[in-house]
Amino acid sequence: MDVGTRLRRNQVAVYAVAVAAAIWLGVARPDAAASFERFIDPALVVLLYVTFLEIPFVRLRRAFANGRFLAAALGMNFLVVPAVVWALTRFLPADPVVLVGAFMVLLTPCIDYVITFTELAGGDAEQVTATTPALMLVQLLLLPAYLWLFMGRRVAAVIEPEPFVEAFLFIIALPLTLAWATEAWAERSATGDRWQGRMGLLPVPMLGATLFVVVASQLPRVRDSTGQIAAVVPVYAAFLVILPLLGRVAAGLLRMDVGEGRALVFTSVTRNSLVVLPLALALPAGYELAPAVVVTQTLVELTGMVVLTRVVPAWLVPDAPGPVSLPRLSKGE
Repeated sequence: MDVGTRLRRNQVAVYAVAVAAAIWLGVARPDAAASFERFIDPALVVLLYVTFLEIPFVRLRRAFANGRFLAAALGMNFLVVPAVVWALTRFLPADPVVLVGAFMVLLTPCIDYVITFTELAGGDAEQVTATTPALMLVQLLLLPAYLWLFMGRRVAAVIEPEPFVEAFLFIIALPLTLAWATEAWAERSATGDRWQGRMGLLPVPMLGATLFVVVASQLPRVRDSTGQIAAVVPVYAAFLVILPLLGRVAAGLLRMDVGEGRALVFTSVTRNSLVVLPLALALPAGYELAPAVVVTQTLVELTGMVVLTRVVPAWLVPDAPGPVSLPRLSKGE
């Protein structure tokens, strides 16, 4: 078994160690938080670069041609998810700081580690990767509109477009371009091929490093606000239960194959917490707790992914010879 395979099989342990170390450091050295915060964006760039390298871009043309999956992913994330989020957040306290953090993270679909978790569950990771540019662009356009709709003009007005554009160019477009260039280099050069092979060892360690930096930098923010943060955990947990079920129903209605069905479930439930974090950090004075609300979603979601990578292929969208179908009641039921 090679190093990459061992890392993938033990990735949950890697993430748990990273988070535990970050919690220890955040408690023991809260004064170091600002130093770690400077590393969030660079860590995200490297993480997305090695993540995008996971899927060969030369095979993405076929995935882009699947308009049905793209439409389903957009519909789930920008029509179904907002309705669910609106309903779930009715159970949160009417605190704009908590609400803006919860809305920012729950209304933005994941474009990074969703690829890895889809692959672990036997889903079509190419389809997920092919949808990431569209998902990122649409969420950049719609998040301010949803914030205005759900919270009012005053809160939506604090979301400046510049941080969103910078995040897209630096955190998304740059690693995506570098990954494409690396794959083109690897096709023409043995050196490039070796480089790409070495990069294939980094997704799990880089996600662990990113989690460490994020948690260590944000934990001191919540030491005096644990009650407010704890209030969002049940909402995040409920989201992890409801969206996979709705994704499975959508896959059945659209008669998707098993790989597509699992991919739709994961792109519907995973959220863009790590990429949204720099946007939360850019909020003005008075919203210092919002990044911690975002980070809390990351921790809850990663715990849920441990369950979903097993539940989805074993029960929710199991292997089948034909398209995913909706369960049918027997005549006696």
